[in-house]
Amino acid sequence: MTLNDPLANVLSHIMNYEKTGKKEVLTRYNSGIIRRVLDVLNENLFIGKYEVIKDNRGGKLKIHLIGKINKIGAIKPRFDVNVDNFEKYEQRYLPAKDFGIIIVTTSKGIMTHKEAKEKHLGGKLVAYCY
Repeated sequence: MTLNDPLANVLSHIMNYEKTGKKEVLTRYNSGIIRRVLDVLNENLFIGKYEVIKDNRGGKLKIHLIGKINKIGAIKPRFDVNVDNFEKYEQRYLPAKDFGIIIVTTSKGIMTHKEAKEKHLGGKLVAYCY
């Protein structure tokens, strides 16, 4: 069985393990965008640190959970968003104003929607978390 979106699968694993109360996730998906999304989640205190476990297949990720996630998921399709349109997607994916983050890819890297608004950047929506 092939899986089409590794990022969505990792976020789904995190959500499932968070619901069951487990403290760490071991996943076989390891890519640059997944690690950068995990960095953004770590900076915003939704997850703990993660480790890359070396093996001969590209590595695995061991993600430490701290129990702060209510919901997390990938945004599909990856909508294009301008600086002026962030409120529309905040209302769609977040439960309240200033509660949670939307992760955006911009020309300056992957960041939260709040940082993108401050820097006046648009981009593509990747994931949400609250």
